[in-house]
Amino acid sequence: MDVSMKLLKINYYGSSGKCNKISRRRRKLKKCVCVLPQTGELEFPRVWEELRNNNQLCDGIVRCASGKEFRIHRAILSAVSPYFKALFTNSINRDKEENTQANTTIPTAILETLLDFAYSGKCNINEQNVESLLRFADQYEILGVVQLCCKFLLDEMCPANCLGILHFAGQYFCTKLMERGKSYVRHHFVDLLSESCEFVNLTISELSEILKDDELNIKSEEIVFDAIKKWVNFMPMKRRVHLLELLKCMRLHNLEMKQISKMSKWSLIQKDPECKQYMTEAQQLIHQYLMEETTTSCDNYSFRPRIPYEILFAIGGWSAGSPTNFIEIYDIRADRWLLSTDTDSVPRAYHGLCSLRGLIYMVGGFDGNEYFNTMRCFNPVTHEWSECACMYYPRCYVSVVMHDERIYALGGYNGRVRMNTVERYSPDKNQWELIPSMLKQRSDASAAVLNSKIYIVGGFNGQEVMCSAEMFDISTSQWSYIPHMSSARSGVSLVAFKNALYAIGGFNGYTRLTTGEKFMPESDTRWTEITEMMTPRSNFATITMDDFIYIIGGFNDLLLSGSTTINYVEYYDPESNEWLDASSMNLNRSALSVCVVSGLPNSREYSFLGRLSNGDTEKDTKLQDR
Repeated sequence: MDVSMKLLKINYYGSSGKCNKISRRRRKLKKCVCVLPQTGELEFPRVWEELRNNNQLCDGIVRCASGKEFRIHRAILSAVSPYFKALFTNSINRDKEENTQANTTIPTAILETLLDFAYSGKCNINEQNVESLLRFADQYEILGVVQLCCKFLLDEMCPANCLGILHFAGQYFCTKLMERGKSYVRHHFVDLLSESCEFVNLTISELSEILKDDELNIKSEEIVFDAIKKWVNFMPMKRRVHLLELLKCMRLHNLEMKQISKMSKWSLIQKDPECKQYMTEAQQLIHQYLMEETTTSCDNYSFRPRIPYEILFAIGGWSAGSPTNFIEIYDIRADRWLLSTDTDSVPRAYHGLCSLRGLIYMVGGFDGNEYFNTMRCFNPVTHEWSECACMYYPRCYVSVVMHDERIYALGGYNGRVRMNTVERYSPDKNQWELIPSMLKQRSDASAAVLNSKIYIVGGFNGQEVMCSAEMFDISTSQWSYIPHMSSARSGVSLVAFKNALYAIGGFNGYTRLTTGEKFMPESDTRWTEITEMMTPRSNFATITMDDFIYIIGGFNDLLLSGSTTINYVEYYDPESNEWLDASSMNLNRSALSVCVVSGLPNSREYSFLGRLSNGDTEKDTKLQDR
């Protein structure tokens, strides 16, 4: 098994006192111990290694497979292995004398490594020895080494080796490693398809289990079809008998008719009457669904949306003339907005939002009366809000970004002046620190991080709407100007995508904008226009998902009634330079903030499929347009 790993020294912390209660006869029933509760340095008495190295006070011998003998201390080896304890103490045959010698099938190098662990608590694990080390540690019940091997495999798991690790974990009843491996497979399935040599060696049952998983992280069912083609084409004569079974793993009715029609032209489908009929019936059912506008049901597997790996949270904002504390969740797989009951106690708008380590941080803002210097934290797993350390300054119209697990709050308005100050928050210390100020005062600007640099554009300085832009080099703590945008923009959104910055929408002092512009810091000397949005807006929220830039809510100019809040959502495809519609939010609002949290263990709770399963969908969610 090629796991592409470098040499790693790991220290084992602690051992279970329950180990000596485990019997080889109950091996399949034993509790999984493959994941350590905690790791770190464990101070083993130095005298143990000294006695071993000098062959002093040794009272036993262990022979490896080659016949080489190692003089050992039976008590020390028994402390880390219930197997050797039972062998040396003759706990099974209590009427016989204690054994002082043990014959093993362990290779010499592996036995030396196991003895290193017994005497020092340290174990050198690398890609060459991890498989054998885990196998013999499991066989001889050296549970500490089993745990360290599994930790090593978890740390080094990647798309190229995850299937091999998963198979390996199954052989040794490492249930925790198997769970983590399965989670990794479904969350990195697209990368696995292109990088794993072991994918084509999956059994039909293993492949079916993966493809049917509700949490399979894919943009479209077309990826499932690509996976089926790759697996079947590896051995077409043998595997084509499984084609219909695999086609039924797809959520075909989440595709458009033209996509299914294209898939149906695959030669192996055309040659199989059952498969051909199945695809034809799928198209007919979709046509019927469109004509009758049937409501999605999770009872029909083929209509079930997947559970998204990334959950979008839209929090707060300005609605119906006042701030709100509403939270909406967007399920990108179902294109549905869902209302949440996890509202904060204080409504706020013009705040910043970012996600870090699975938590959502809400920074600053305004409740209609007070300008906040507070930061609130929401845990999507426990559904709890908590208070964090306060900033140095109150900030609404604040720009917030995250880099290297630290949160940056830039500029804003404190109720008196527009600011150029910047501060940075460390979650580990729960502390803010002031860093060098921007070159310009900016409120209602927008910031983004690209290639370890923070960029901020536009905004309002108290006198004028700005078109200037600047950049903060985190490594040197220096601010510098970059080329001006072609248009002044306040209430703008700046998005970093791949190697480019996109400044979209905003207010130029006269009207809300549909325009956007693009800048590539490494190559461009000026901003260039992109295709205009469908709806003019400012003070909207922006996020990237599935390689699209989503634009959510905001203020909009209406000819007769002035400006108003909107709930319209659209997204931009940078590859095709075009805008497309997405489902609208349930609530009209501007000055909101959004963020994405990936890999939540309870993502089903935040999904449309989860709501369908519980019969708890909101009445005001919109039916998906097809």
